[in-house]
Amino acid sequence: MRAAVVDRFGGPETVAVADRPRPEPSAGELLVRVHASTVSIADHRLRAREVPRGLGLFVGPAIGFRRPKHAVLGMEAAGVVEAVGAGVTRFAPGDEVMLMRGARFGCHAEYVTVPEGGEVVRKPANLSFDEAAAVLFGGHTALRYLDVVDLGPGSEVLVNGASGAVGTAVVQLAARRGARVTAVTSGGNAELVRSLGAAHVIDYTREDFAAAAPGDAPRYDVVVECVGNAPFGRVAHLIRPGGALLLVIADLAGMIGAALRPRRRGIRVNQAGGPMGADGMARLAALAEAGDLRAVIDRTYDLDDIVDAHRYVDTGRKRGSVVLRVA
Repeated sequence: MRAAVVDRFGGPETVAVADRPRPEPSAGELLVRVHASTVSIADHRLRAREVPRGLGLFVGPAIGFRRPKHAVLGMEAAGVVEAVGAGVTRFAPGDEVMLMRGARFGCHAEYVTVPEGGEVVRKPANLSFDEAAAVLFGGHTALRYLDVVDLGPGSEVLVNGASGAVGTAVVQLAARRGARVTAVTSGGNAELVRSLGAAHVIDYTREDFAAAAPGDAPRYDVVVECVGNAPFGRVAHLIRPGGALLLVIADLAGMIGAALRPRRRGIRVNQAGGPMGADGMARLAALAEAGDLRAVIDRTYDLDDIVDAHRYVDTGRKRGSVVLRVA
């Protein structure tokens, strides 16, 4: 099979399309012919070994020390079941599916395997393969984090980094639960995030959303940090007592500080989100099928243009997802 392969840490040019052995499904597994995946911030981090400050040694076992642990990147995929292993009963060849391999990667290839009982679900018929792949990475993360807080009508939510893959999904899902969403993004993305459900937009190029002094600052029930520049110490005064800070991205200092300081202020901090599993994937697919979570696709690249896809993601300016068409 053809796959995008990276054998050393570095820039986009370290990724090349090459032939790899096609995997075969073991007992209880599906073999999926991949139609679409995405090039995400996770792929950038593993390829470049660019992780939040202080976490290099901690994430080494997961991403590798001298070379990438996973030669084929890609955390999620949408495609068609090609074959099934012994004992598989819920899926059959020809089924259109969407799947998440997460930290095992491997989806930037023509074929990938996934356990039947893992994070795999039938693709909604009203979604294209591109759309299914695009909702997966951001939607999966957003759902896991929002599941650890109670949101409803009257809740105030601030999303820092509202135009990325995760941010666009958080805006949609929080608004769907009745929350009033404030989106922090650039002015050029204001129309996009408003169309997704944001009630208020802060242009970070013109205004520091965290600059107001305690007592004068707006207060939120939940702050969702998707960028990595809003640790607890910077945003604690924005969070109401009993509220929560959801750290989708944080460096080591931010993680340590978040673990120690909130106890004195009655603020809950979560750095991992909740569980997902097969049930979570079914909920994600149902939200997408109903139109409550729509795909935001910035650009689409063919597998042969994988280097260009990585170059674009490296700019840090993508809106939503960058889709990789494999077949």
